[in-house]
Amino acid sequence: MRLYAQTRARRNRQVLADLIAFALIGAAVWFALVVREAIMLLAGPGRTVESSGDGLATELGRAGDAASNVPLVGDLLEKPLRSAADASAGFADAGQSLQDAVGRVADLTTLALIVVPVAAVLLLWLPPRVRWIRRSAAVRRLLDAPGGADLLALRALTGPLNDLAALAAPPGGLADAWRRGDQQVIAELSRVALLRAGLRP
Repeated sequence: MRLYAQTRARRNRQVLADLIAFALIGAAVWFALVVREAIMLLAGPGRTVESSGDGLATELGRAGDAASNVPLVGDLLEKPLRSAADASAGFADAGQSLQDAVGRVADLTTLALIVVPVAAVLLLWLPPRVRWIRRSAAVRRLLDAPGGADLLALRALTGPLNDLAALAAPPGGLADAWRRGDQQVIAELSRVALLRAGLRP
C-alpha cells in the first residue's frame, strides 16, 4: 500500500494537504484549550466563596465551642453561632457548585470546539486520501495482472484527451492501434494511465 504518489506534482499536493490538515487539527485543539482556560477563570469567584465560607464556618464553630463554656448563657450563645456556622458551610457548598458548573461548561465547550472542526477537516481530507490509496493499489494490481497493460491502455483512451496529445499517433489513431494490439502504443497508453494515477511506469 502506497501512501503518497510517485509523481512529484501529485506527491507535493498530497503532502501539502496532509500538512494543512494536521495544522488545522492542531490549531483547533490549541484554540479549544485556550477557550477552556478562559472559561475556567470564571470559577475563581466560586473558589473565593468556597474558601471564605469554609473559613467563616470554622471560625464560627470555634466561637460556638468557646461560647458553650460561658456559665449560665453558654447554650444560648452557642446555638446562633452554630446556625451561622452551618449557613457559612452552605456558602462554601454554593462556591463548590459554581466551580463544578463552570468546569462542566468548560469541558463541553472544549469537546465541541475540538470535535466539530476535527470532524470537518477529516471529512474533507480523509476520503480523497483513502480513495487515492485504494485507486493506486488497484491500478498497480491491474498492471501486474495478465493483460493488465491492455486494460490500463483502455483506461487512458477513455480518460481526458489532453494527456494523449503528447503521444505520437500511428496511422488510424491510438484507439485503432490499441485494438490491433500494438505493443508500443499499449505501453505508452498504460504509462499515461499510471501517470494519471500518480504512479511511475
